[in-house]
Amino acid sequence: MSKYNLAILRNESEIDHKPWIISCEKFSDSVTFDIIDITRNDWIEQVLKKKYDYFLLKPAGRTSLFKQLYDERISIISEQLKFPVFPSYKEILIYENKRYLSYWLKSQDIPHPATKVFYHKEEAKEYVKKNIGPIVAKINIGASGKGIQVLKDEQSKLQYVENAFSKGVGSSSGPRFSKGKLIQRAWKKLTHPADLKDRLQTYKAMAADIQKGYCIFQEFISHDFEWRAVRIGDSFFSHKKIKVNDKASGTLLKGYDNPPLKLFDFVKAITDKFGFYSQAVDFFESPDGEYLINEMQCIFGQSDPYQMLVDDKPGRYRNKGKGWVFEEGDFAVNQCYDLRVKFVLDQLNKNKEIH
Repeated sequence: MSKYNLAILRNESEIDHKPWIISCEKFSDSVTFDIIDITRNDWIEQVLKKKYDYFLLKPAGRTSLFKQLYDERISIISEQLKFPVFPSYKEILIYENKRYLSYWLKSQDIPHPATKVFYHKEEAKEYVKKNIGPIVAKINIGASGKGIQVLKDEQSKLQYVENAFSKGVGSSSGPRFSKGKLIQRAWKKLTHPADLKDRLQTYKAMAADIQKGYCIFQEFISHDFEWRAVRIGDSFFSHKKIKVNDKASGTLLKGYDNPPLKLFDFVKAITDKFGFYSQAVDFFESPDGEYLINEMQCIFGQSDPYQMLVDDKPGRYRNKGKGWVFEEGDFAVNQCYDLRVKFVLDQLNKNKEIH
C-alpha cells in the first residue's frame, strides 16, 4: 500500500511545527512527510519539488511581518496552485487578524461584540468621547490576551488614541505572571533549551512589533468567563476560560463544567457553513443567552491534556445526524494534532474512493 506524501509548512519559529511531526510519525504506516520552511526565499521551489497530497499549516501568529508573509504564500499555494491545505486558506486569513476577523464576522452576519477599526485619529477621538462606558482596545495580532486593554475613562481612551497615531501601541512581552502554573512552565522551559530560545526570540520580536496609524476598539461585554469550543473534523470539545481582572484570554484558568449542547449547535452551524474543520471559537454568552464570538483560531494552545470534561471524564462530542453523543476517551493528545492528521487522512481516503 502506497503512503500519502505530506508537507509541513513551518513558520519563522524553530519549534512551532513539532506537533505536526509527532503526529505524522504516529501515522507513519500511512504517511511520509517533508518539512518546508515557508519563510525562506526558495519556498516555492521546495513546494513544487515533489507532488504532495496535502500541505499541513502552522501559520505565523507572533508578528505582523511574518503573519503577512505566511498569508501571502499560502494564498499562492492554495488559491493559485490549487494545492490542498489544512487548515483551510479561509481559516488562515481570520487567524490572528482581528481587523479582518471583525470585517468577516460582520459581513457574514455572525453575532459578535461590535468592533470598530479607525484609520483617522479624529474619527477615533469622536468615537471614544461618545462612548461613556469601558471599551476594549486591541492590537491586530497577539494571542493569549496580549495587547488587550480595557479603557474605562475618557482620559485613558484619548491617550490610547494619541499613542496609536504617534508612537504606536504594542503587546506586552515577557512571561505572563497572571497565568497559573508559573513554576511548572518555567521549569519546562529551562529543561528544554530549544523551547526557551524560541520563547526569548518571540518576546523580542513581539516587543519590536509596534502597531501604528490605526486602532481597534471592541464593545465591552461584562463576563465572568468565555466559552471556548473546539472543532477538529467531527470532534467537538468545550470548556470555560475563567476571567482574571478584566480578561479571560490568556489566563490559563479553566472551568470544566458540563457544556450545554446548544453551544455545539451554534459552533457546528458556523463551521459547517464555511468548511472550518480546525477551529477554536471563543465567545461570550449574553444575559439573554445569545452567543457573541470574540475570537476564532485555527491553531490554538492547550495547557491541559484534555479539552473537555463531562462528569469529570475526558472525551469529545460527535453528531452524526442523530443528536450529540459523548464519547469518553483521550482525544486531545498532542494538542489535537493527531485528530488533525486523522482528518486529513480521512479526506484523502474519501477522495481515493471517489476516483
